[in-house]
Amino acid sequence: MYFYVLVVVGIGVLIWGGELLVRGATLLAEQMRITPLLIGLTVVAFGTSAPELAISLRGVISGHADLSVGNILGSNIYNILLVLGIASLLTPLTTSSQLVRFDVPVMILASLAVPFMTRDGQIDRIESASLCGGLLIYSFWSFLRGRRARASCKFKPASEGQQRKHLRAVVYGNIARILFGLLLLTIGSKWLVEGAVGIARQLGAGELIIGLTVIALGTSLPEMVTAVVAIARGQRDMAVGNVVGSNIFNILGVLGISGLFSSHGFHVPLEAIRFDIPVMVTVAIACLPIFFTGRGIARWEGGLFLGYFMAYTAFLILEAADSHHLRHFSVVMVFFVIPLTTITLLVSGLRGILNPHDGE
Repeated sequence: MYFYVLVVVGIGVLIWGGELLVRGATLLAEQMRITPLLIGLTVVAFGTSAPELAISLRGVISGHADLSVGNILGSNIYNILLVLGIASLLTPLTTSSQLVRFDVPVMILASLAVPFMTRDGQIDRIESASLCGGLLIYSFWSFLRGRRARASCKFKPASEGQQRKHLRAVVYGNIARILFGLLLLTIGSKWLVEGAVGIARQLGAGELIIGLTVIALGTSLPEMVTAVVAIARGQRDMAVGNVVGSNIFNILGVLGISGLFSSHGFHVPLEAIRFDIPVMVTVAIACLPIFFTGRGIARWEGGLFLGYFMAYTAFLILEAADSHHLRHFSVVMVFFVIPLTTITLLVSGLRGILNPHDGE
């Protein structure tokens, strides 16, 4: 009963934290003349990835690297398939060309680096340091973009009659709201994950499966809650930027920092190398043609993402249960569903390039 109470209370705290975070981030963006997209890609994205970082570090330090790997890979997969899928079903998502030209390619390149680094079954400290270096470069470039956006942004920070002291108080108040929202997201996800892991272990699930499903879903809830609240407040750019930025931070930051804390390298399970890492790379690459379609995600594309989320989760459950249906399920996915989807996305992406305004 204790674990079920933790799950319910954790969800409630997550919703509260997400509301505070989005409200504070939106007001701060307006106050400081920074676009909501940039806030979503940096402050909100890095903040909502804090649970992934905390859980992965705890897993590495305590000798449960499989849990950490599953958390990172599963979270990136769920962020795209589940979070963007649900968000785009609520409303078609549109975003700026800046995200399509720069941030999505960065997410894809970061994802492609993972199979290259894990080809020997681990990520050593040098590779981890290179990931952290990539995060520093991305953060610095985002800072430069923020300065340019600040110079050209049309937001009005406040009426001219307001005093500077009052402006500082408003800015500090929004920063405090963001920090408190992040704290609630971290606490809520911790309680939710603790309860869900307790329930999963009672059912006899292994560490990698728990990391790929229960913990990955739990640590993706801050992104999901933030995206839904952002959409409700009319900040669709922030909803998309949050997911893309979180995936970038999960690979460059969470994986990189966790590897630095591992004394003998970051071990990666063979099953993750063979299946989960290719899935993560595939869903990241799938974003590019989808975003080209009117520079956003239509409802049918969100439904496609959600369908793949259910198929991926079903595969993990069948694999954990060692079901005899797994082979038939895999054949259908590999030879029918995936090729048809690939053709659809390629055609959709080509139409988006040739007719960029058709999807709007």
